[in-house]
Amino acid sequence: MNIQTPADPFTLQRRAPGGGTAPLAAWGFANETDRLTDVLLGSPAHLKHLATSSLSRKHLREAPCNIQVAQAQHAEMVAAYEHFGVKVHMHSPEPELPMQVYARDSSVMTPYGAIITAMAQWWRRGENYAAIRTYERLGIPIYDMVTAGTFEGGDFAVIEEGVLLIGCGGARTQEEGARQVAGWFEAEGWEVKIAFIDEYYVHIDLMVVPIAEKLTAVCVTCTEPWIVDWLKSKGHEIIDVPFQDTMALGCNAMSLGGDRMILPKSSTTLAAALRARGFEVAAIDTAEISKTGGGIHCMAQALKREA
Repeated sequence: MNIQTPADPFTLQRRAPGGGTAPLAAWGFANETDRLTDVLLGSPAHLKHLATSSLSRKHLREAPCNIQVAQAQHAEMVAAYEHFGVKVHMHSPEPELPMQVYARDSSVMTPYGAIITAMAQWWRRGENYAAIRTYERLGIPIYDMVTAGTFEGGDFAVIEEGVLLIGCGGARTQEEGARQVAGWFEAEGWEVKIAFIDEYYVHIDLMVVPIAEKLTAVCVTCTEPWIVDWLKSKGHEIIDVPFQDTMALGCNAMSLGGDRMILPKSSTTLAAALRARGFEVAAIDTAEISKTGGGIHCMAQALKREA
């Protein structure tokens, strides 16, 4: 018998004041390492190489992105998700949104619905409005919208069920926005830590990314020691990603659950460590598209995971 999960009605603010929001029935996830069934991506159809970060400015000076090659690399990434049986959902491409390919930033999926973030750079703020339309089209309710300050999705990391690490570099995610989001999840009963990072690193998912249950990829060189100690205190094994790999977005990988991973081809240290543990690894060449400022994790928003 085919039993359909009842859909949660779309709303622009599902969060219960004071906490106690019920998890969604048909979407969301308990953590970032269970089996990924649905992912939200952005189209590179209107991609431009803009000065979004120190790394993207460096590439603009030395060797600007070949957009056609970048688009082909994105298509290879989409094919990898489909190969692993993940259903790919796409934002509708808009010419006014040249950085929409980085679907991680304009929203954050949670167990309770999507958070609409508050983008820092003026040329990306329209992505927040487009994200609302996407979630309405998909029938995914909005948990809430960040209003206190800027906040971007790359700074939201569910370390394990009920445990959240928020990055705050000041330039992209401001302390006011970080504390607003932290307060919501503390009210829901979560343990929340805010990591103040140098703005050079842009987002926390440059250096800390969950891989599997109690297994986390971390660039120990550029991550505050207390974060590493905190993860270890929770029983997490740390795979140390070298600084040089991290600066090439080698830590910015996407867990598909079930010991499967999509990561950049340049991330040789992490790939070797995962294969030694029996993981199935899809290594994608993202060198060209990443010149525009982000990696595989930056380009994906998990919509649904199943234990």
